[in-house]
Amino acid sequence: MTDQPSAGRFDGRDHLLPVRVYYEDTDFTGLVYHANYVRYFERGRSDFLRLAGVGHVDLLEQEEPLAFVVSDLAIKYLKPARIDDALVVRTRYEAIKGPRLIIRQTVERDGDVLCRADVTAV
Repeated sequence: MTDQPSAGRFDGRDHLLPVRVYYEDTDFTGLVYHANYVRYFERGRSDFLRLAGVGHVDLLEQEEPLAFVVSDLAIKYLKPARIDDALVVRTRYEAIKGPRLIIRQTVERDGDVLCRADVTAV
């Protein structure tokens, strides 16, 4: 047994991170507040790196510190997530173009895409 939360798992090129919707994630209707999808996507990107053996702290403590900054984020909301839903954040690093990382992410419930994002980090 481990005291550390799960960083998800890899499925081919995709990183899958389970996320539960809690009361704090929802608006007054019981649906996930739109800004919280950005938080889910951040968790997915961070745990992708963590599971690949690259921690944010490790990057910052190098002789030449390195950090990723989101420079572009395009989100498409398709269907709502609800309180107590068991979701999966799917993250795939699509390409490296010069200093940019191109990342495709989705939030899914039972394989159904609820929200997707195209992220550029520099």
